Amino acid sequence: MNGLDENTLLGKVVNSKAGRDMHRKFIVVGILNSEYVYIADGDLRKIEKPKKKKVRHLDLTNTVAEEVKDLILSEKEVTNSKIKIFLQFADIRKEV
Repeated sequence: MNGLDENTLLGKVVNSKAGRDMHRKFIVVGILNSEYVYIADGDLRKIEKPKKKKVRHLDLTNTVAEEVKDLILSEKEVTNSKIKIFLQFADIRKEV
């Protein structure tokens, strides 16, 4: 997975660079394999039905939603509002 393992990708804020959801911000909420991840934004794509997306169609950022990541790893409930609020107020910068 290009040097990325599950722990570095989970909870990461990404920008979609392909498809009808292009230029939208999402949080990685699951990892299927080295090629695909599940993303959600709490609005268009809810946590209950995340979008399966190829990693190569995503721009990774340096921002990680630690609270969301911790909830996923501890298998506790992640709410759509938590994801939505984080994406609205986080200072998100593109990975260099």
